Amino acid sequence: MSGTSGFLARCVALVGNVAIAWRRLHGTVREQAVGATPNIPAARSQGALPTLKMPSARGWAHGQTPQAAPGLRVNAFATGLKHPRWMLVLPNGDVTVAEALTVPGPPRSVFSHAMVATMKRAAAAGVSPNRITLLRDADGDGVAETHETFLEHLNQPFGMALLGDTFYVGNTDGVVAFPYRDGATRVGAAGRVLTAFKPGGHWTRSLLPSLDGRKLYVGVGSLSNIGELGLELERDRACIHEIDLSGGSRRIFASGLRNPVGLAWEPNTGVLWTVVNERDGLGDETPPDYLTSVREGGFYGWPFCYWGRTLDERVPQDAALVSRAITPDYALGGHTASLGLCWMPAGTLPGFPEGMVIGQHGSWNRSTLSGYKVVFVPFADGRPSAAPRDILSGFLAPDERESYGRPVGVTIGPDRKSLLVADDVGDAIWRVCAA
Repeated sequence: MSGTSGFLARCVALVGNVAIAWRRLHGTVREQAVGATPNIPAARSQGALPTLKMPSARGWAHGQTPQAAPGLRVNAFATGLKHPRWMLVLPNGDVTVAEALTVPGPPRSVFSHAMVATMKRAAAAGVSPNRITLLRDADGDGVAETHETFLEHLNQPFGMALLGDTFYVGNTDGVVAFPYRDGATRVGAAGRVLTAFKPGGHWTRSLLPSLDGRKLYVGVGSLSNIGELGLELERDRACIHEIDLSGGSRRIFASGLRNPVGLAWEPNTGVLWTVVNERDGLGDETPPDYLTSVREGGFYGWPFCYWGRTLDERVPQDAALVSRAITPDYALGGHTASLGLCWMPAGTLPGFPEGMVIGQHGSWNRSTLSGYKVVFVPFADGRPSAAPRDILSGFLAPDERESYGRPVGVTIGPDRKSLLVADDVGDAIWRVCAA
């Protein structure tokens, strides 16, 4: 980080600490808004000076690891990566890892200057690697001994999917299809653009095939926080798209989802679920990020309202859309940045029933940091059934000044008895299994 950016980041941190202290003095410390019926505080707009608090990226010391829950252990499946964000386990057991980074656009205000400087200090923005790496654990010891460049010269790749002999990549500007041969460690052929998306803003494009393999679902986040740049620029954003792979047509499956990142099927009901990052600037717990089932044609509130039909007074309203807004299923706490999502069958990890695993990247818009861990939400009868449990923690220093890592993507390991976690600050893939 340049000297100017570093100085600006330090100044922002100083001003932010004063603002945080002021808000704490005039407010109350609340428990996290979690569950099907969360206690969500009334909105308190932070105005032109939103809370801005991010830890400096430190990385892991040699031999240091995150902390696994009792009965579990964790080891490094792979290290030496560059900002790994998402993973896909191939049928032969190979693991592909998308390495990409936020690329800041032109700053629009003093705050956006400060935000970019702070993100760089937190290793959350910079020059994107724009590649997919293939990891192979041929001897099955839980450590990948082979690292190969599988695809390169991409554009902020994130989601991946394999259907037959076609490997799909969710670049920020569209979905690209590549020919794939089983066991290949590198794709040399050119890709075919399946569909295009507008880049920028929330840039991740997660992919999930339908259960019959005929369609592809794509999560596309908003350009802005609350549509402040104009809703015309948000067209085809803040939604989940459905692509018909036979004809290439595309439609919006569900909308009003500010930043739907992780996508997963609940296998007993065949229902699509997602985790969504909600809006900033209304308080530590207002509104919470959430896990929700996704209804075809459903509208989930953004930018006009949140958690059902609670109006965001900062936004010009659309009463017709607000009247259709669906209340999410399960709150995950304010600003946890819940990104990763996968279904975990019962018995994958000892002591854990079936349910959803969620990678929480961690907050920047609250006075006390939240997230920075991997959690599990138990399911019964197709719905969340109990409070979240930690699977992996310890990514954040106790004083909140530094982060050793930040979890993003989560997926079941090739052996079906482990969980893999992408850590984009620690530049590692962690493997969690029975102790």
